Amino acid sequence: MSSTDRDVDHALAYPEPSASPLWHRHGAKARPLTPAQQRRNRELLVLAQKRPTRPRSPRPTNTLAEASR
Repeated sequence: MSSTDRDVDHALAYPEPSASPLWHRHGAKARPLTPAQQRRNRELLVLAQKRPTRPRSPRPTNTLAEASR
């Protein structure tokens, strides 16, 4: 059986980059939310999803060069 380019395992061709130091938490672990905090977060989420978003103001039709004249 001959080895061709299609048979090469590309996962082994390049080593995995090291993890970012930002992915690791240093110091105290985060405390779990209390049931009251979880309930408040759910209520706020429901309110935010019900509230209509503000309409965006229309963009001006002038180009930057025309507006600076």
